[in-house]
Amino acid sequence: MNQNDGKIIRYAWLVVMLLWPVALLNYLDRQMLASMKFSVMADIPSIGSEANWGRMLGQFKWVYAVFSPIGGYIADRFGRRFTICGSLFVWSAVTWATGHVTTYNGLLWARSLMGISEAFYIPAALALISDYHTGATRSRAVGTHQMAIYFGVIVGGFSGYVADSPNLGWRMAFDICGIVGVLYAIPLALLLRDAPRNDAMGAPAKPTIARSAQALLTNGSFILLVLYFTLPALAGWVVRDWMPAILKEQFNIGQGKAGVSATIYWQSAAIVGAVFGGWLADRWMRSNIRGRIYISAIGMSMIIPAMFGVGNAGTLAVAVCFLLLFGLGWGFFDCNNMPILCQIV
Repeated sequence: MNQNDGKIIRYAWLVVMLLWPVALLNYLDRQMLASMKFSVMADIPSIGSEANWGRMLGQFKWVYAVFSPIGGYIADRFGRRFTICGSLFVWSAVTWATGHVTTYNGLLWARSLMGISEAFYIPAALALISDYHTGATRSRAVGTHQMAIYFGVIVGGFSGYVADSPNLGWRMAFDICGIVGVLYAIPLALLLRDAPRNDAMGAPAKPTIARSAQALLTNGSFILLVLYFTLPALAGWVVRDWMPAILKEQFNIGQGKAGVSATIYWQSAAIVGAVFGGWLADRWMRSNIRGRIYISAIGMSMIIPAMFGVGNAGTLAVAVCFLLLFGLGWGFFDCNNMPILCQIV
């Protein structure tokens, strides 16, 4: 390994570290709303019902799902750095604005704009990490980045205590997170760089939308993986969005304790799962090209019984135990998603 290779490797890990706070904010801004549900509904009477709350959460997901492929295309076409920094700046501004809405319609618009702006980050960030980590470190690098998402959910779980505080409140939580994100976008834009392209014929041709869509939709393995990724994603969002409220009402605990119980345990287990699962997947890949797929499948085998266990738990302690199993399986599954896709696309 020459000196230039050493610099590239060091910068490859610096990229992961630079993106770490961004990934944390990406999920912190989402989780706060779920953990502060009762305070937000009390402060905005026009929300009215659980159905409207669910509609608002669902609208974010639909918008996010529609714009994620567009975000990936923009990252491929105009560069990862531009997409990442722009996404962070815009969604942080929307986060700040969320703290100032006073009506249900205003909240719907804010969450829709949040879905659009946040949808551009994950495709660009994971692509940039994969650009730099092309060999045996890819799963570990993605797993390290995913750890920030888990920490973001954990920190968001504590926002229930912030919402209950008479000196703070849910609006201040959104204000602070929004300002932090806007400010961090500036040094990030200065330090982050797209991966160098080593192509003897020059830069590769920019893909058109039609050509990109055709390549993906005619790839049977890609379609199968999308369907496979969808199943645990459904479970994951149920846990993130509704578990604080479920635990509060099922076990008659406070909003703060419910938010923490619904996040810190399974997300801590997910961190362990992502680190160990990433290491194990990279190691397994040395002897079997399906190593990452097997680790992901092992994770899925933990997620399924864990969901049944949480749903039928008679005590908070039992529910937490199954959430730990869910988190460990989620870490195994989550850290290998992008590396598996990179093997087939």
